[in-house]
Amino acid sequence: MTSSTAFIRVDGRRTRVRVDGDPANPPVLLLHGIGRSLEDWAPQFPRLSGSYRLISIDLPGSGFSERSTSRASLSVLANGALATLDAIGQHEPVHVIGVSLGGAVAQQLFTLAPDRVASLVLVTSAGFGKEVALPLRLLSTLSVGRFLASRTTPFSARLAERMLFVNPELVTEARIDHALAIARQPDTGEVTWETANALATLRGLRPEWQEALSNRIAAERKPTLVIWGDRDRILPARHLDEAQRRLPHASSHLFTGVGHMPQIECPDEFASVVMTFLDNVEPTSLPRKRRLCVEPAEL
Repeated sequence: MTSSTAFIRVDGRRTRVRVDGDPANPPVLLLHGIGRSLEDWAPQFPRLSGSYRLISIDLPGSGFSERSTSRASLSVLANGALATLDAIGQHEPVHVIGVSLGGAVAQQLFTLAPDRVASLVLVTSAGFGKEVALPLRLLSTLSVGRFLASRTTPFSARLAERMLFVNPELVTEARIDHALAIARQPDTGEVTWETANALATLRGLRPEWQEALSNRIAAERKPTLVIWGDRDRILPARHLDEAQRRLPHASSHLFTGVGHMPQIECPDEFASVVMTFLDNVEPTSLPRKRRLCVEPAEL
C-alpha cells in the first residue's frame, strides 16, 4: 500500500492532493466541507485504502490549495475537482464521497460529468433542506459574513469544532491548531464567504440549486448512499428524510449518537457501511497504474 501527499499544478493553481492505496484498486474521490481540508478524511485513510485507491484533495481556496480565479461556487469547486483528477491521470469513473459542502460538490460534479462518477456517497450533505447552523447563515451575508470569514480566532475555531462532534474528546488542540493554520491561508476567508453567499442566505440554504441537483441524480438513478448522524448540529438529521424522498433509489444509513462528521466520530462503523455499499455497486473499469509526477510536498 502506498501513500503520498503533494502539491501539483492544476490549471496554474497550486493544489494539494493525497493519494492512498494500490493504483489497481477502484478509485474513490474524497471531498471535504466548507473551510476545511482533506484531513477530515484522515481516519478513513487506513480503513479504506486497503480496498480502494483514495484520492483526497483540498478544494480550490480551501485547506492549502490556491483558489480559482473565478468566484467560488459549486460549479467552480466541482470543476476544480475534475481538473485535479485529470492532472493526476485519473480519467476513469470514480466513486465520489463528500461530506457537508463536499456532498453538494459531489452532486454538482455528477451533473457536470456523469460518466466520470461511478457512485455517490453523500455524508451529512448540504442539498436536502434549508436549515443550517446559524454561523453558516451569518457567513452568507455581505458585511458580517466577510468579517467572520476573515477573523478566525482560537475561540471561534474551538466553537466551530465543538459544533461538529458529539464527543468532546474529539475537539483536540491539534484540530484547533489545524483549523487556525487553514484560516491563515490567504484565500480561505474570501472563498469561504463566497461559497456561503452562493449557497445560502440569512434564512438558510437556497432551494434552487438543491432541487436542480436532486432532480438530475434521481432521473439518472446513479447509485447513491446517504449517511447522517442523528445529532448533527450543522445540518439536521431530518434532512435524511428529505434525501430519501428526493432520491427514492438511494440507500441510507443513520448513525446514532453521532454529529456532523461520522467518518471521524465512528470511523470503523462508517468504513463498514461505505465498503458494503461500494462493494455492491456495479463494477466499473479499473484504473491503469500510473506514476504521479508532482512537486515535493510542503506540509
